Amino acid sequence: MLPNINPRQMKQAMKKMGIHMDEINAESVVIKCADKDIVIENPQVVKTVMQGQTMFQISGNIKEQVGEVKVEVSDEDIMMVAEQANVSEDTARTALEESNGDIAGAIMKLKG
Repeated sequence: MLPNINPRQMKQAMKKMGIHMDEINAESVVIKCADKDIVIENPQVVKTVMQGQTMFQISGNIKEQVGEVKVEVSDEDIMMVAEQANVSEDTARTALEESNGDIAGAIMKLKG
């Protein structure tokens, strides 16, 4: 717990230590992950610069949005799966997308 310190004195002390803080007026903050987005609505964002390092402190209402990760499949992969499973290229593409680009998994699913 911090003692009762005058905010002006606190700012002066932080300035002497080389710490600079700014409040950022943000509407939302989005953190993009591989499998989801973390969205912080009505955030309170403070940017702190200390000893050359920049840090952000964020608080607010958190929501997670799970997004579909679109896998890029190459034409070569599609042709290989189509030939191995003896199916059309469209069917091979669908199987590859459903197996997240796993060629062996797509072939096994089609031959299954």
